[in-house]
Amino acid sequence: MSNPLVIGSDSMTNQRFSKPMLAVAALLALAGCSNGQNQSNDSASSDATETAKTDSASTDDNVLRIATEGAYAPFNYTNADGTLGGFDIEIANAICADMQVTCEIMAQDWDGIIPGLKAGKYDAIVAAMSVTPERAQQVAFTDPYFSNALVFLAKKDSIFDPSNSSDIDSHSIAAQRSTISSQWLEKAYPKADMKLYDTLSNAFLDLGSGRVDAMISDKLPAIEWLSSPSGSNYVLKGDEIDINDNFAIAVRPNDALQAKINTSLSNIKANGTYEKINQKYFAVPASATLTAAPAVDSAAK
Repeated sequence: MSNPLVIGSDSMTNQRFSKPMLAVAALLALAGCSNGQNQSNDSASSDATETAKTDSASTDDNVLRIATEGAYAPFNYTNADGTLGGFDIEIANAICADMQVTCEIMAQDWDGIIPGLKAGKYDAIVAAMSVTPERAQQVAFTDPYFSNALVFLAKKDSIFDPSNSSDIDSHSIAAQRSTISSQWLEKAYPKADMKLYDTLSNAFLDLGSGRVDAMISDKLPAIEWLSSPSGSNYVLKGDEIDINDNFAIAVRPNDALQAKINTSLSNIKANGTYEKINQKYFAVPASATLTAAPAVDSAAK
């Protein structure tokens, strides 16, 4: 460490600094070095503590911390009492049971769900997350646990026809922000008048209130909404859109948890647990898919 007071042996130096002053300067220099070392040691200790906390949280074999959105029915939703429910939650609990660990499932806003995983707030994401190349650069995905298709919705008496590209460009269309639905629409129809929402619930709310003409959504949340009183005057429009969209569980890259979850996912499919949960949520009522539009018949083939 360099000292701002340079002590030399020439007569000029001895004249400028008396012995008491030299002693003070030396003490200051030693104090400065000592403080610097202490600060360095404190910083290293703090870093080590934080690393230890992170390592301890991520290597607890008895608890699996899982994030979901809690606003994407029927996959995940928040009940009136604040508890979480839905297909994702039951799949997560079934995987935890097979792994013989305790599930700790928490709600996380969609926009922050991958950053939260990377920051170590939780160990995995089970939230109807589509596998995309962009996301695969940030997280590691398990085997798929669900395959998805996209659909358009509009009022029963609406002339909106998504098979006609000019109809898509000339109508306001709702979608949830940062989802495969909004990304597909933006790419396929860049001129479309998109209205983006933070949650799917808010998008459905504006569709039901007539503030938008139509909406694009994952098929099953759409059918869930069509089965509700709010969606009783709405129908699917046009064919299903097959985009090779698969939902998978996200973990941090190079995490051994990926293989463990894959094993348990395979186990619950083999022992019938997965099919039982699937039928509970996705045995679709015929009334939710029937429309007056001929295009729906072709979608049902």
